[in-house]
Amino acid sequence: MATFVDRVTLHAAAGKGGDGCVSVHREKFVPLGGPDGGSGGRGGDVILVVDPGVTTLLDFHHSPHRNATSGRQGYGSMKNGPDGEDLILGVPNGTVVLTKEGKVLADLVGTGSRFVAARGGQGGLGNAALASSRRRAPGFALLGEPGEKRTLILELKSVADIGLIGFPSAGKSSLISAISAARPKIADYPFTTLAPNLGVVQAGESRFTVADVPGLIPGASTGKGLGLEFLRHIERCAALVHVLDCGALESDRDPIKDFEIIENELKNYSADLSDRPRLIALNKIDLPDGKAIADMVEAEFKARGYQVFQVSAVARLGLSELLFAMAKTVNEYRAAQAHDEKARIVLRPTPVDDRGFEVLVNEDGTFTVLGTKPERWVHQTNFSNAEAIGYLADRLASLGVEKELFKKGAKAGDEVRIGAGDDAVIFDWEPTIEAGAELLAGPRGDDLRIPRGWEKFDEEAIDQLDDEELALQWENQVANPTSPVIEGENR
Repeated sequence: MATFVDRVTLHAAAGKGGDGCVSVHREKFVPLGGPDGGSGGRGGDVILVVDPGVTTLLDFHHSPHRNATSGRQGYGSMKNGPDGEDLILGVPNGTVVLTKEGKVLADLVGTGSRFVAARGGQGGLGNAALASSRRRAPGFALLGEPGEKRTLILELKSVADIGLIGFPSAGKSSLISAISAARPKIADYPFTTLAPNLGVVQAGESRFTVADVPGLIPGASTGKGLGLEFLRHIERCAALVHVLDCGALESDRDPIKDFEIIENELKNYSADLSDRPRLIALNKIDLPDGKAIADMVEAEFKARGYQVFQVSAVARLGLSELLFAMAKTVNEYRAAQAHDEKARIVLRPTPVDDRGFEVLVNEDGTFTVLGTKPERWVHQTNFSNAEAIGYLADRLASLGVEKELFKKGAKAGDEVRIGAGDDAVIFDWEPTIEAGAELLAGPRGDDLRIPRGWEKFDEEAIDQLDDEELALQWENQVANPTSPVIEGENR
């Protein structure tokens, strides 16, 4: 059974907003009380919060689907429905939130850091809120918006000051157990450590954390061994300590070669790690051969500009010098971070001329309307209520959707889809008289929706038609500009 999980997929579903209420005030001796339907409650959000008591993403591994509660419907007497409860999910410090495509949405560092993974839907307005001077007694209310549904990737990057890196069985676990209270599994075979271990180290007045990263091997940056899964845990470290095995039994290995292999893997994984300070810990000097090899390679590392320390994690030799060098490096890093410019929030406001929607012409001759407002309005509409449908048509016309459809060549009866996917609403377009009338190019005063010849009817022929038939003919010409004019009357 897994005990450490540092990458999971989270399916977050926020709560739906409550529906608005349709109600009329009723009171004795008050025949026209007016609308008094309340609005629905807001749906609950799904929120990620850094919790110091959470150290792994294991809970999300077992339960990846998390849902917040929905808002309740509004009531009469101007009473709004209750809001849904937010779902608070604790995550470890250092959790990175990404989209399925790998785009970073949030980097949660520090206790209490929050990120809204999915936002709850807004409650629908009741008929009291929809009343206006033109619509004094609305017989409909808006439905609550559906809650946001998102699939997110959560990655844990350990927040450690020092990262211990090296080949399997180089002595990293023994070293962290010797300098801290951490008690990782230690054995005489490779890949004993299957998950990063964190330990708190005290060196004089300095306190810092050390991470023992599972053993790296050649090709770790491309997925071999365990390296690719855990290399992310050293990205936040202030410094890296190469733990090099000076007592390796393999004849084809030596500390310098091991160092170069690990450095190559770090370079292939991320160029950002190239500027991190390095310390060299030549381990296992308690062995006769280990001490001899450490003496041989120490000068080479110093010539390359590295601080070198000969240590023995088992015999606890040379650890004090290494610890104080770690503390100095961490303190210098923290001091540099304190003077750095604070992070800025980049605001990208919507352009003032952004209509908030677009009309696409599909290959089959149909049309698709995409946009936050039109799609939200469609979800708020109760299509079993004719008045609510008319209200939606007014909103779409005021936004300019009808005019844009007319520009794109839409005709009466064409299929129009608002939204994408399974939630889209499909209908046959019936334009209003206002839609696009002023957009038809032609001589001043002409309306090109009326075919040529209509204006040539003599007054006597028109007078012979009764009002009802004339109105019917006129409607036919407006809806179908290419249809023939009144039979036998075009002179």
